[in-house]
Amino acid sequence: MSKSALPGLDLLATPVILVDPAGLVCCLNAAAESLFNLSRRNCVGQALTALLPGLRSIFPTITAASREDLGFIEHELLLRLADGSTQILHCVGTPVHGDAEGVLLELRPIDQQLRIAREERLLHDQRINRELIRNLAHEIRNPLGGIRGAAQLLERELQSPSLKEYTQVIRKEADRLQVLMDRLLSPTRIPQSVPVNIHEVLERVRSLILAEFPDGIIIQRDYDTSLPELLGDREQLIQAVLNITRNAAQALEGQGLIRLRSRAARQVTLARKRYRTAILVQIIDDGPGIPEPLQARMFHPLVSGREGGSGLGLMLAQNFINQHHGLVECESRPGRTSFSLLLPIPGSEYSPGAT
Repeated sequence: MSKSALPGLDLLATPVILVDPAGLVCCLNAAAESLFNLSRRNCVGQALTALLPGLRSIFPTITAASREDLGFIEHELLLRLADGSTQILHCVGTPVHGDAEGVLLELRPIDQQLRIAREERLLHDQRINRELIRNLAHEIRNPLGGIRGAAQLLERELQSPSLKEYTQVIRKEADRLQVLMDRLLSPTRIPQSVPVNIHEVLERVRSLILAEFPDGIIIQRDYDTSLPELLGDREQLIQAVLNITRNAAQALEGQGLIRLRSRAARQVTLARKRYRTAILVQIIDDGPGIPEPLQARMFHPLVSGREGGSGLGLMLAQNFINQHHGLVECESRPGRTSFSLLLPIPGSEYSPGAT
């Protein structure tokens, strides 16, 4: 069956695929070709599940819809593409009859809507977490100074070196906790915005990680050098990327591959603003992945999947990127963990009422 069996499909912005009762692709429109990176010429007559293996889970539903002449709707259908990327789709199946016999699948990407909802939820949680942590840090800071000062005074009065060792332990632990409190309070600093080349940030992080893990860590660079500068706090951006990259190196236990990738992202919504262009930075490793129970909480304070970890690195990274009106997202499975940092390019936001 040719695409002419259902004229007008290419006029639709929604990706559409027509599947016959046997599960073979009859036709697809230009939007589906673009979304799934498929060629119409090579797809017609091929099994749908061979072209898009991620749709195997709904294949029984498709055949039942054709047999029983009943439509169906699938919400948040996760589809993994051949290049390793994923798409979250809203799928509507409608039986058709006549010259075109089969089920018409409308596969509408909903990643953007889910991202906006997830960002709203994340920002709300972070506001609560920041206030909680800030109040807790202030409450701990005052008695901590008193404990350290008392230990110093006590040490001056003690004659026995063995007893002085105990006061030194108190002072060292108080100093360690003071550093932790400073880290908890540091995200509240207002970013000092200057023009920043994101590749200078990535190169600085790369040199720091290779110095810290000199044996076994390989860092590949895949940069789009045409990207413009952004306005940001250089040190905060370095710290955010460093925290994520260091986590990757630690997950690899010092042995493995990390990719630093930069690209332009088009038509993105960040912090309730629509931007024509943003900078996408990806930090990808081939480690064991983040345990699934931790994935929903990985940006919360004091949550760590590593023994001895403080659980602050990802929280600080997200806070620093949020202060730049950006967002950090993560996709993780065994063998591939990808952190994506989206940072808006100044001047690319849409004006109210603009089309």
